[in-house]
Amino acid sequence: MWQPEVVGMDVDGDAVEEYDEGRDLRKKLDEITAALGETGDQAAAILGYREVLDYVCTDAAGPSESVGKVKEEAIYGLAKAYADSRRFSDVVDLLKTASPFFGTIPKARTAKIVRTIIDIVSKVPDSLELQDALCRQVVAWCKTEKRNFLRQRIQSRQAGLLFEQGKYQNAVALLNKLLRELKRMDDKQLLVETHLVEARVHNALRNTPKAKAALTAARTAGNSIYISPIMQAELDDMSGTLHCEEGDYKTSFSYFLESYEAFDSQEDSRALRSLKYMLLCKVLQGSASEVGAILAGKWGVKHTGAELDAMSEVAKSAKNRSLEEFDAAVSVHGKTLEKDLLIKHHLGILYDQLLESNLLKIIQPFSCVELDHVAELIKLPVDKVELKLSQMILDKKLLGILDQGKGQLVIYEEAVEDKVFTDGLEVMSNMGAVVNSLFSRVQKNLAHTV
Repeated sequence: MWQPEVVGMDVDGDAVEEYDEGRDLRKKLDEITAALGETGDQAAAILGYREVLDYVCTDAAGPSESVGKVKEEAIYGLAKAYADSRRFSDVVDLLKTASPFFGTIPKARTAKIVRTIIDIVSKVPDSLELQDALCRQVVAWCKTEKRNFLRQRIQSRQAGLLFEQGKYQNAVALLNKLLRELKRMDDKQLLVETHLVEARVHNALRNTPKAKAALTAARTAGNSIYISPIMQAELDDMSGTLHCEEGDYKTSFSYFLESYEAFDSQEDSRALRSLKYMLLCKVLQGSASEVGAILAGKWGVKHTGAELDAMSEVAKSAKNRSLEEFDAAVSVHGKTLEKDLLIKHHLGILYDQLLESNLLKIIQPFSCVELDHVAELIKLPVDKVELKLSQMILDKKLLGILDQGKGQLVIYEEAVEDKVFTDGLEVMSNMGAVVNSLFSRVQKNLAHTV
């Protein structure tokens, strides 16, 4: 067990200087951190951090503020070392290990340490399940220690993790229970965060009305408190997402622009996601030609990479109205494009738009055309072409009928309204009204003369 240095005494028995446990403990912690940076030996660092955390204070009054700070940093070091070594079970057990220390510090500080541990773990790739397990462990510990405020914050975080894992029904069940508690307590800040998670979950379930209601509740709760720039950016991002789902791409672009500027000012990595959504809105509203200018500007240069390259290829295919280029872009950048729910969903919408425009371009010269010929020109299966044409006819995007017996599409010419004919009918109608009026007056005059 590591022990601090003994304080020297002068000849008269007086202390040379006041003994400071925190200073010696800090020196030990700095040595461990420096050694880890030089050698990268996680195992040795873990042993060192454990010695610092397990150090028993000699002061009967308990650990001083300086000792407490050093132990807190040792906990963070342990959490990071365990996470980097992928010793995830040890991260979960760290709460039990640090329980004696937690008993000597204020509850608010304990809550901060626990949240920081979860933040450290969240930076490890592919650690969603670990974070979920850690949240469950913390919730159980909070219930035992009767720390309801911390429990509610961790459960809100857990709901977000369930959303990221795609466990939407579990997230809804947890959120419903948590929101009932929060509304009774009137914790505005946590209500904003939790309602925002609720909006994301309902949007993922394709329940736009409930998602809009949750977002409205989040904004209402936030009206009476200070909202951080990052939280405001998240709210704007969600607003843009919902407008995008409703097809209002112009308004959606404005919200994504607001969220991008806020994220970018805070050096938050989510700025790139907002920029991708801005490009998506431009493509979907038929302004794909503007994407190149955005990418050539300071935003595109700052975030250049594979994700923007993928959006650039999609925009190029939309600009050229080319299904082949679109399929090639999705084939090459499929993983990059489809890992985002919003982009994945709207890629399908964009594909439908391109398919419709290509079909209309192909059948434009014909009054009657074989479905096989259309399928050959567009390079798609006949049944898929037939299904799409039938949808277009039902949606009144195409005037015609499908003759399935002959395998043909019969296209009707749109009836051009004859303005002379319409005006003639209007004149005749007005004249009829005048004649009727005159006839009524004549009848009244004849009645008076008789």
